[in-house]
Amino acid sequence: MSARSNNAKQQTEHLSGQVIATFGRHCSVETETGEIVSCVMRGKKTGIACGDQVECQLTTSGQGVIESIKTRTSQLYRSDAFKEKIIAANVTQIIIVVAAIPSFSEELINRCLVAVESENIAALIVLNKADLAEPTRVAMDTLSLYVNLGYPVLQLSALQDVSALQPYLQGHLSVLAGQSGMGKSTLLNMLIPQAKRATAEISVALDSGCHTTTHSQLYHVDADSAIIDSPGFQEFGLQHIKDENLAWGFTEFHPYIGQCKFSNCRHTKEPGCAVMQAVQEGKIHAKRLDFYHRLLR
Repeated sequence: MSARSNNAKQQTEHLSGQVIATFGRHCSVETETGEIVSCVMRGKKTGIACGDQVECQLTTSGQGVIESIKTRTSQLYRSDAFKEKIIAANVTQIIIVVAAIPSFSEELINRCLVAVESENIAALIVLNKADLAEPTRVAMDTLSLYVNLGYPVLQLSALQDVSALQPYLQGHLSVLAGQSGMGKSTLLNMLIPQAKRATAEISVALDSGCHTTTHSQLYHVDADSAIIDSPGFQEFGLQHIKDENLAWGFTEFHPYIGQCKFSNCRHTKEPGCAVMQAVQEGKIHAKRLDFYHRLLR
């Protein structure tokens, strides 16, 4: 076959695959045969995410052009008043990594939980650096609220042993999420040594971590399981969730939604609100209603 006819064949060759890394409009796609192809979106389209299943056309240069994104089973977003950022697609579980030191944002945990509840994604909270006994005890006092809500909380020390996490990964496409400095990259490197994600020391003075992960990347745990590492973030905006749907992000509100005196109740000051009545009766923790009110504002 001549070089010209071979090039013509390449121009019409279509590939199916999964996005395993994203760099702006560029991404890496793993094809069904295991080949890694560098791809770009056609035209000015954006919004590609790790975990996406895509159809690509291979060019003469060996680069791929993404023609279409297959229907997503889930999509994990964060958004503010100005823009949306898709974190991952088709994930079945979010692993929210927090640590005894530096201190973690409980509001960030709540925001992540609201996001996954709206997409029917499972949630696991991992408390890292559990070898620090007293800080871990204090952290677990805070996290006990989420244990009581039914969210699993797993204690471990990523520098010592991560085997307790492995059963939670089976059969899932998981995404690691959390603030910088929580030890996500260390955790991933222990799970998947070939990942070789960069790590950094935390700032004790600032009680915070440094950004070391610069792009999202998918790693295979086994044939049926994979994990996506995403850059750390300090905020998790939920502007894309409408106010009337926000209450559904709080799992303990569910039995009381629809039981209020007014059908359009927002569970703030309305008379006959079943959610606020449940708070008064101790059936819903007041802290969670406060988080909900903050999100409404």
